[in-house]
Amino acid sequence: MALKVKPVLGKTKAARKVITVDGCPLGCSQKIVEEAGFKVTKSIVLVRDIGMKKKALHMDIGKGLGLDKYISEEEVERAKELIIDSILRE
Repeated sequence: MALKVKPVLGKTKAARKVITVDGCPLGCSQKIVEEAGFKVTKSIVLVRDIGMKKKALHMDIGKGLGLDKYISEEEVERAKELIIDSILRE
C-alpha cells in the first residue's frame, strides 16, 4: 500500500506532469506513484538512461563516505539535464 501523505498527493494532483526518477530498474518510485493512482508522464531510470553504475551504498552507511563516492559530477550533470529536458518537453 502506498504511503498517503496529503501535501504530496495534493501537489501531485496539481502537477501537469509526473516524472519519476529511479536509480535502478526495480522502478520503486514509479510503482509507488502509480499505486497512489497517478499516471507517470516520464519514468527516468538512471542506470538505464545515463549509464550510471549502481554501487552498494547500504554497505557503507555510517562510514562517513560522501555522496561523491557513489555518483560522479558527470552523472549528476547528465541526470540533471535529463530531468530538465523531461520537464520542459511537451
